[in-house]
Amino acid sequence: MSNRSYVHGRPAAALLGESSVAALAETFKVLGDETRVRILDVLARTELCVQDLARVLGLTQSAVSHQLRLLRSMRLVRTRRDGRQIFYALDDDHIVKLFEQGLEHVEERAHAGGRVVSARRPASTTRTRPQRLRPHRAEDERIRGEVSASLRAGGGAAAPVKRR
Repeated sequence: MSNRSYVHGRPAAALLGESSVAALAETFKVLGDETRVRILDVLARTELCVQDLARVLGLTQSAVSHQLRLLRSMRLVRTRRDGRQIFYALDDDHIVKLFEQGLEHVEERAHAGGRVVSARRPASTTRTRPQRLRPHRAEDERIRGEVSASLRAGGGAAAPVKRR
């Protein structure tokens, strides 16, 4: 563990204000739930609707919707409407970086404790940046088709692709 402080060399006036401390603590509270971490992990790969998230995670749509409402209120996820469906994605790259740093910390602790257990996903599924849908409809449908194909390969039913 490092003995460096993030406030080393900063005057006392530059310490976090009360509102910043409260907001940061609330963000970490929201990230402290395993179900929400699993949702963020999936959304770091692609944007999905509630039905597809529920299918991938093995949860009910109601449970996923409840967690997404909390994540959205903390501005960790954003929405995009396409017809009657609402798609969820990570709000910005800060969330991905926070996620990656947390994972790195967990792996570092595992190695320091004498265990050589890796918490990382296999290299074939590790992503450096989240996949973002572009505003072009054909590209959106191609990506949703890939997600549907992966769900079919995993045993889940395919999500319908809306065509115009």
